[in-house]
This record gives sequence, C-alpha cells and structure tokens, in this order.
Amino acid sequence: MSIICLAGGGVVVKLATAITLSWMHSVEKVQWEEDWRAHPAGIAIIESRVKGSGAGMEPPPGAKLKNGVYSYRPHWAPMKEVVLRRSGATADWNICRNGKCQPMGELIPKDADPVTLSLCD
Repeated sequence: MSIICLAGGGVVVKLATAITLSWMHSVEKVQWEEDWRAHPAGIAIIESRVKGSGAGMEPPPGAKLKNGVYSYRPHWAPMKEVVLRRSGATADWNICRNGKCQPMGELIPKDADPVTLSLCD
C-alpha cells in the first residue's frame, strides 16, 4: 500500500496510509477536519467534519449533524497532490496519523509555503 507524504521547505516526511488533516477556520474559529487515504490514483478524501457553519463553510446537502459536528463524504476523484498554504496569520495545520496529532511545523519547517500532500515516490 502507498504512503502519503508531506513535502515543504526541502523536507519530505512519510506519514501513513491514512491521515486526518485539521485546522481552525480563520474567521469563524471552529475546527475543520478531513480524512485522507492513499489510493492507487493519488490521495482520496474519505470524510469531512466541521463544528458549526458560517462564513464560507456551510455544510453541503446531505451532511449529518451529530453532537454539534457536521460530517459528510465529498465525492471527489483521488488527487495527485493537495496544496496547503500557510499565511502565518492563522494557526498551523495539524496532521493526525496513527492516533497522534501534531502541528505541521513539527514535521517540516514552520515557514515552508506551499506544502503538499501526495503519494510518496
């Protein structure tokens, strides 16, 4: 099975076959999470969760609300690469793998921008 890699600032880190990417919405200050999995065609988003709704983060039709969290399954084809930007004006992305979460800045340089998720070579 392929592994998802995180790359930025000249550093490449092998993560896992499945990860959760999370961040705090810059305006609404609520947590957003996405589950990603290695797929033969790239990386595939499996599920998204958001705690609430508001500026630019309305849950799509069919999202389920449970304990204040909307969850849904985006219907996107696997992607070769996902580009993550870091403005410095908001908290860093968090990467969760194998039951442990950590800020992305603990894995690659804190000033690396852009950063990508893709399958490892």
